[in-house]
Amino acid sequence: MFDFDATLPLMAVQFLLLAALMNVVFFKPMTKVIDDRNDYIRSNEADAKERLAKAERLAKQYETELADTRKAYQATIAAAQAEAQKIVDQKIADAQQEAQAQREQAQKELDQQKQVAMQSLEQQVEALSREILDKLLVGI
Repeated sequence: MFDFDATLPLMAVQFLLLAALMNVVFFKPMTKVIDDRNDYIRSNEADAKERLAKAERLAKQYETELADTRKAYQATIAAAQAEAQKIVDQKIADAQQEAQAQREQAQKELDQQKQVAMQSLEQQVEALSREILDKLLVGI
C-alpha cells in the first residue's frame, strides 16, 4: 500500500530543510521579538513597582511631615494663645491697679475737701457763735 521509493527520503529532507529554514527565518526572530517584549514588560513592571514603592514612601513621609507640621502649628497657636492670655491678664491687672489708685486719689481728694469743708464750717460756726454771743451780750 505504501511505496518506499526515493520520494520518501527526499520529502523527509525537504521537510527538514523547510523546518530549518522556518526556524531561521520565522521562529527565531519571532522568539526574539517575544523574548524582547517579555523583557520590556518585566522591566516596565519592575520600574512601575519601584515607582509605586517610592510613591508610597513619599506619601508616608509627607503624611508624617504633615502630622509634625500640624503638631508644630497647634503648639505655636497654643503658645500664642497663652501669650495673649498673659498679656490680657497683665493689662487687666494694670487697669485694676490704676483704677484702685484713682479711687484712692479720689478718696484722698474727698477727704481733703471734707477736711476743708469741716474747717470752713468750724470757722463759720465759731463766727456765728461769736455773733450770737455778741448779740446776746449787747442785748442784755
